Order: sequence, then C-alpha cells, then structure tokens
Amino acid sequence: MSFQVLVPDAVHQSAIDILEASAGICAAAPGKLERAALLAAVADADALIIRSGVTADAELLARAPRLKAIARAGVGVDNIDLDAASQRGIVVMNTPGGNTIATAEHTFGLMLALARHIPQGHQSLLEGRWERKAFTGLELKGKTLGIIGLGRIGQAIARRAKAFEMTVIAHDPYLPPAIAAALQVPLLTQNEVFARADFLTLHAMVSAETRHMIRAESIALMKDGIRIINAARGALIHAADLAAALDSGKVAGAALDVYEQEPPPAAHPLLGHKRVLHTPHLAASTTDAQVTVAAEAARLVVDFLLHGRAANVCTA
Repeated sequence: MSFQVLVPDAVHQSAIDILEASAGICAAAPGKLERAALLAAVADADALIIRSGVTADAELLARAPRLKAIARAGVGVDNIDLDAASQRGIVVMNTPGGNTIATAEHTFGLMLALARHIPQGHQSLLEGRWERKAFTGLELKGKTLGIIGLGRIGQAIARRAKAFEMTVIAHDPYLPPAIAAALQVPLLTQNEVFARADFLTLHAMVSAETRHMIRAESIALMKDGIRIINAARGALIHAADLAAALDSGKVAGAALDVYEQEPPPAAHPLLGHKRVLHTPHLAASTTDAQVTVAAEAARLVVDFLLHGRAANVCTA
C-alpha cells in the first residue's frame, strides 16, 4: 500500500528527501498552489505538509476524503480548522521546537532595533542626513522585559535578556512554575506584567482570551513610553488601538513581524507609522530553521502513516 503525501507550500527540500526515501510513501511537491488547484489536489492526499501559506479550513478538508494527517512545518496552527479536522478524524501535528532560536533571535533583533532606532538611522544616512541627536536611544541593561507566553521561544528570549542584564518577568497560565523558577523568571498576572514592563514581547497563541489582548484597556495599564514587540500572531494586537497609543506617545514604539491579515492591507493603521518597525513575518525565516521544521514535519508524517505513531498532536 502506498500513501500519498501532498506538500502544497514552499517547504524545504529536506522534507521531500525524507518522504521519497520512505518505502510506502509517494510525495507530490508542486510548490505553492492557488486555492482552486489546491482544492483539486487534496482529493488524493493521505497527508499534508504545510506552512502558514496554506489555509486548511473545513472546505479544504471536505475535499480530502482520504486525508489522515496534517503536519505543520512550524508552530502556529491557526491556519488549520482543528474542530473540522477532529470531526473528520484527521490528526494535526506541528513542529514546535524547530523555529525557537530563529524566532527568539529575530525578536531580540527587533527589540534592539527599537531601542536604538537602527532602521531609521540607516535610512537617514542613505538620504544624505547625519542625525545623531534625533536618534538617541536607550540601553536594555536595567530595563524590565515582560514576556507574555513563556514557552520555548519565551524561555529562549528570557535567557538572552538576562545576558543583557535586563529584569525579566512573565505571564503564562499554562507553564509549570518549576520551569519559570529554574529560569529565575517570576510568573505574574497579565496585568502585573503590563504595568511593570519597559519592553513587552508577545509569544502567546491566539484564542478567545488572547485575541486583541493589546487594546486600549490593557495599554492604559502600561507605563508611559512602553515599547511592544510582536513576532507571534498579529491578532494579539488591536491595530487601531495601538496606533492611537503611539500617536499619543503612551507607547513609545512598536516592532511588528506579524499581522492579523497577511500581507497587511495598504490602509493598515500601523503601516508607515513613524514609531513602528515592520518585517514581513520573517521570525522563523532562517535557512537553519526551515531545514529543521521541514525535516521534522516529514518525519512526523512518515511515522504516523507507516507506524501509527502520532507526536506533537494539536487539538482545539
């Protein structure tokens, strides 16, 4: 018996190599497909390997009668309808460890760029200006970093922040206290983190509780001049409320790698804002991370289809 694995996204070749080397697996890797082509292609698939560019919603799952598993080459599974998958008996798995270092490093890079106005200084010089005073920054040493979500990425950021002699606090209602204690990071309520942080970085999944957690009411609790970094999910921030806080000066700056709609519309209230740094969802985009998550996703699919073993299972 041969299982058909469809890879309808830009996944590193390492995943294809693992699939093709596995007896009993037939891989189809057409690259990124338009929606209509994708709906047609899933009809014969026993498994999918996808990244964030594919939306595995109820419509797609209904077109895939043979589908048994979806492996997400990455962490977030908000592009997969977990309820619909569960109803159809489809196992959803992700690769939570592969992006950790890439995302933590990108987040820290955004924080440094925000503190020292690095992109603005670069652009100013290219435009023929020498504006040292205009871009006076601040040091990370002695500042308090608030981390919302102390999972793998949050922990990696905490370790790096301590090396910069920052005070680190966090909120994570699901983390065993012993892990935070080993990191010497106090776990506080969300509002306490908001109130005490000089820099705030978001690493939570999107849920009914976390959607738009950064909004007018929560921003009002924060210090004047707070700086906010988001390399997790765009829906954690209410964009219009953050724009208003930036305009008033309540928030000194923000650095965003993710957006509620990607790519963001031209009318997005934070695009072009002088206090906001932007990157186009690059946090996990290192060669190292893409090799790791692609290979891990392929191994998950092979183990599940050929041996019935499921790991890193995601549920609604």
